[in-house]
Amino acid sequence: MKDNLPGLTEVQAAARRIGSSVNTTPVLRSRRLDAALGAELHFKCENLQRTGAFKIRGASNAVRSLDDAEAAAGVATHSSGNHGAALAAAASDRGITAHIVVPEGAVPSKLANIKRHGGRIIPCKPTLADRTRVLEEVVAESGATVIHPYNDPRIIAGQGTAGLELAGQVPGLDVVIVPVGGGGLISGCSIALKGMNPDIRVIGAEPAGADDAVRSLAAGEIIDDIDPDTIADGLRATIGPLTFALIREHVDRIVTMSDDEILAAMRRLWECLKIIVEPSSATVLAAAEQYRDELRGKRVGLILSGGNVDLDRIAFCARCGVG
Repeated sequence: MKDNLPGLTEVQAAARRIGSSVNTTPVLRSRRLDAALGAELHFKCENLQRTGAFKIRGASNAVRSLDDAEAAAGVATHSSGNHGAALAAAASDRGITAHIVVPEGAVPSKLANIKRHGGRIIPCKPTLADRTRVLEEVVAESGATVIHPYNDPRIIAGQGTAGLELAGQVPGLDVVIVPVGGGGLISGCSIALKGMNPDIRVIGAEPAGADDAVRSLAAGEIIDDIDPDTIADGLRATIGPLTFALIREHVDRIVTMSDDEILAAMRRLWECLKIIVEPSSATVLAAAEQYRDELRGKRVGLILSGGNVDLDRIAFCARCGVG
């Protein structure tokens, strides 16, 4: 590990560490989508992962990396969804407590997912300042180890196992497209994929309403003074110092798209693959549709990051004519 940044060695170690804790998720194909884009598309279905998202990979690696004394005090984080559920599940696997600080207004299905996996939920106001304050109080009281959702080398290495696994399932990929939120998934996948094949292209998919990664790359420094406004609730986080450094080094390009484009892609995935994914996952197909000229004739991997959708509030039914 160089300058606290994980590399391929750390991702490979994470894969060995978490093997019994995560699912090997399938890769799906669609002739219809291949024909529409003129490329060979391989969809890595992390929506079928434990807890419904890729986050269990990083959470399991972080929790299993703790020594016995650290683990005994439990783990803590703030999360409005997938990371909280994943950390709760990983903690349960090890028989320890997970304290999850959850802001008011969290998506009900994601809140239920945290509870289902045994997380101890501590409510807070929906501001970063209050999330941070309440988390500090929980840690002071419990002595728990904080596991950041993405700006943590153990989390990044764990998330990278999705890319490592995909490369093993589909040899010879030319391009891999990955959603961008806080940057843990794309950072981990990029170091794994580039570590095995320096010529592979890694493309990020980011909502236009939460485009801090694009802005940060353009500015050469982290731009975090944005107010995210996107249906892709899993991608509203801003990138951190570790993920920004890895994205700058390993990611070739980031493509942005509107919420309407995300919802249209979400519908196409339902129609063509017969799976429901979160809007965050659908960004990768929306990015591929924008990037289609460069993808023509290529072998492309697309990581569908999660499938924890609140079906009572599913937006594409109303806005894209489904149902």
